[in-house]
Amino acid sequence: MDTAIIWFLVGIGLILAELAVPGVILVFFGVAALIVSLLDWIGIDSLAAQLWIFSILSLALLIFARRFVKSWFVGSESSEASDLDEEFVGKTVTVTNEITPGGFGKVELKGAQWQATSTTTLPVGSLAEVTKRDGLLLHVAQLD
Repeated sequence: MDTAIIWFLVGIGLILAELAVPGVILVFFGVAALIVSLLDWIGIDSLAAQLWIFSILSLALLIFARRFVKSWFVGSESSEASDLDEEFVGKTVTVTNEITPGGFGKVELKGAQWQATSTTTLPVGSLAEVTKRDGLLLHVAQLD
């Protein structure tokens, strides 16, 4: 089998593998393999030269193009965070472990226990509203 075809198939395979593996890395190796395939087809027959070109192109694409292409594959992180905030902020929760000011307790939201903090004391069984989300920590305030 011709090496240009092998480089081409490897490139297509790596680009398709990017759809299954998160991280936006394999696509750059795939593009580099496609470029080496084209160079092999036009006359660069040395395997050593092809491997050097593949390595340099892969690293260059990874370093310089990843930040621009990443949003095409995984989307914007800020919209993802905003969607999560909308899912939590404003929801009513039930306090399951007392929360003291500056301390931590537990609340129940959607059938799951969440670590929570508040600026006021919230006794067990009281209802509170989620005001902010910090990762897995919910900031809550007592409902009026």
